[in-house]
Amino acid sequence: MNQKLAQPGGRVRNFSLLLSPTPRGARLARLLATEQLRAWGLPLDPAAHIVAELANNAATHGRVPGRNFQLLLYVVGDTLRVEVTDTRGDRLPCLRSTDPTAPADESGRGLALVAALADRWGVAPGLPPRKTVWAELTLPPQETPERDEASSGPTRAPYEPPTGEKATHQAPPLPPAGRGHSGE
Repeated sequence: MNQKLAQPGGRVRNFSLLLSPTPRGARLARLLATEQLRAWGLPLDPAAHIVAELANNAATHGRVPGRNFQLLLYVVGDTLRVEVTDTRGDRLPCLRSTDPTAPADESGRGLALVAALADRWGVAPGLPPRKTVWAELTLPPQETPERDEASSGPTRAPYEPPTGEKATHQAPPLPPAGRGHSGE
């Protein structure tokens, strides 16, 4: 769902998706967020990296079979906020040590990357069983969205009023009421 809400003294842009908690869903979150950021005219990095890490964490650690995770991007003034909500409120993320002398793990560095890239980040409990992990980036003034559009881009063909002419892909007209098609 793409929309822009007017707010006194500023703009709000938002983009929200429900995705499956799978590696494919995490990949789609990154790809679709990147396209949305591009449509808004915002820098892709570091936001795309933050989306990738948070979505991957939701698919890996927040997965509950049959339940999706939500990606939400929004811009308010000069702040881009990335939120990922999953249905494992009982499993809160924790920032692991980045000590170079600690034994190397295969995983566990995602939130350290988010903490390094984001200006602010945190975890907010939601209605049970949800939790939201969020990160905020302050946008430089010249990169704050300035376009005044109703949405980020076309999501369907523009409306064209009927002209009375039948397009080639339309089905034939129905017969008048009470009559059927005959082969005669």
